[in-house]
Amino acid sequence: MMWRQATREEIQTYYREEFTQHLAERPEHITATGPLQFALAFRESYPTRTDGRPPRDFIRRDTRTDDGHSTHFDHMGDVLDFIRNPVRNDPLGDLADPDTIEQRDPVPDAVYYALDHWSRSWLIMVDIDAKDIARDRATRLLRDSGVDPDGCTTDDILATAGVLDGPPLDYPYEFTDIQTAIEQGFEVADVFETRFNAEETQVFYTGQGVHVYLYDDDHPHAWDEASREVLNTVLTERHGIAVDEQVTSDRRRVARLPGSLHADVSRIVTPIDNPGFDPRTDATPEFLA
Repeated sequence: MMWRQATREEIQTYYREEFTQHLAERPEHITATGPLQFALAFRESYPTRTDGRPPRDFIRRDTRTDDGHSTHFDHMGDVLDFIRNPVRNDPLGDLADPDTIEQRDPVPDAVYYALDHWSRSWLIMVDIDAKDIARDRATRLLRDSGVDPDGCTTDDILATAGVLDGPPLDYPYEFTDIQTAIEQGFEVADVFETRFNAEETQVFYTGQGVHVYLYDDDHPHAWDEASREVLNTVLTERHGIAVDEQVTSDRRRVARLPGSLHADVSRIVTPIDNPGFDPRTDATPEFLA
């Protein structure tokens, strides 16, 4: 089992040789023009062509032009080209030409798409992160042992509770926290189905947690801001689930693109069917074989 950051060469190899087959498993609502934006995060900031603008380590690109009549990406092949070579295939042409600077062209450390809550109010996505679970667990351990964590940094809380001593080393959680996130993800799916009468749900492992989707394109049941807040309350207060509440309701939120690589841990964002999924051995790219 290897739990480590992917190298630049490994990221390039993944998106060139393996990504396409995993991208095919994405939800139907993700198309070349379906989300309003695709976004890339870079490990190192990269210069732009615009004078006076600082280098960027995160870029968003609209899928349509400002007038809405034309598209920047005609099909998923165009999106794939953008991911594989952001500079050469940038719809805005805003990233600096690597032939003119002393820096290698960027590769995506992460790939995202916009959730578009304002135009896709029928779509719900809940984010559960192992880092949040680990922090909450460590805080409880300190309180139970008589230590007041108030005023302590997250790193201090994790270190004092011993979380940083367990595998995987050099990450702000333990494998047990990822497993808890997975179990809570399926609990969320169950809440969707039993309490909110959802006909279609899906759980995706994201590398350090899960995303849980509820699909309901019956527009009379659109999820407005108030109903998303109610959902957060139900999940956090009644079920004790470590939901990132901002993700549920933030209209500008982006989510990891299914099939993409979480380069910080070398794991593939992939759909999972049951809580028995083991992130230590599953969803691994071929370069770890």
